[in-house]
Amino acid sequence: MEASFQTVVSKYNDSLWPFHLKVPADIYRSFADKKIKRVLMQINDNEKIHAGFMPEGNGKYFLKLSKDIMKQQELALNQTISVKIEEDKTRYGMPISEEMKELLELDPDGEVLFHKLTPGKIRSLLHIVNKFKSSDKRIEKSVIILEHLKANNGKLDWKGLYEAFKNGPIR
Repeated sequence: MEASFQTVVSKYNDSLWPFHLKVPADIYRSFADKKIKRVLMQINDNEKIHAGFMPEGNGKYFLKLSKDIMKQQELALNQTISVKIEEDKTRYGMPISEEMKELLELDPDGEVLFHKLTPGKIRSLLHIVNKFKSSDKRIEKSVIILEHLKANNGKLDWKGLYEAFKNGPIR
């Protein structure tokens, strides 16, 4: 399923995700009717971005834009843009680094615990790993994540995980 629309880069002043794109109600409804929550979004024919519909709280929906996406795509507040969206059929709803993929294959216990997490938690962990440009850093963060899950019987303790990240690689 695909759709295209024109919209304006908007900003909430008091939100966790200030920059966003409002989705026309009829387009959102056509995806929601098919139970599609995750999409690949293409802005002005640039690279596709993994995204998810977010509720505005008044029956309307938007797609969030991070500061990085704003910068990479050279977007500005109040800019009118063309958007194409399609169902995201990828396994995780976002890219998985080669390093994390390899570690999941090499660590069956970690892989089982990783895949028992909710899809949102999995995407959050993949985002943490993906933000590093260095392969060594992606490996380090991936190892710490899997070791954290194994040490905590599959429970994700965000505070403990960030503490493990701060303390560096496991020795």
